[in-house]
Formats: sequence, structure tokens, C-alpha cells
Amino acid sequence: MITTTTETIPGREIAETLGIARGSTVRARNIGRDFLAGLKNIVGGEIEEYTHLLADSREQALHRMIDDAEDLGADAVVNIRFQTSAVMQGCSEILAYGTAVKLK
Repeated sequence: MITTTTETIPGREIAETLGIARGSTVRARNIGRDFLAGLKNIVGGEIEEYTHLLADSREQALHRMIDDAEDLGADAVVNIRFQTSAVMQGCSEILAYGTAVKLK
């Protein structure tokens, strides 16, 4: 599956647009990460626990988007974007979406 944040794929022609492919995950913080993050908040610096949590969440959302595109019969997903939103306190949704396309 070709994935890109651009509207086109260099050297390839889009034959058909199949619709929006999307994948999401909802993640919550946990007590262990919150404790370590609280300590980092006092002394400053990157909160690596949350950095890793969000990176894993983005990867899961991206893989779910690719699975959705495959279900649509796509060869590629163009114009991919990510969005994050708070669902409730301490809980966020990571959404990956793009346009599923067939290539010539």
C-alpha cells in the first residue's frame, strides 16, 4: 500500500477515487505514566512516556486506515492527515484519514 501526505504520487496516475479511508484509536493515560510525567513536569524536559504513547497510537491509527483502504480495494492512500481530540479527561482519540485511490 502506497501512503503519502501529498495529493498525487510522482510517476503514477490516479485512475479512481474510492472514498475516505480512516483509522482511529482511543488511548487513556495510566497511573504509572502519570506518576513519571508528574515528576518530569516538576523538573522540566520531554515527557517520554507520553511521547511513546502517542507515537504508538499514531502507528495503530495509520495501520487501521490502511486496513480500511484495503477493504475499499485501494492501491494507495493520498493526502493523509492525522487529528487528535480529547474524548474525556485523560483520554484522547488519534485519527488517521486520507483518500483511498486506485492507480493506473
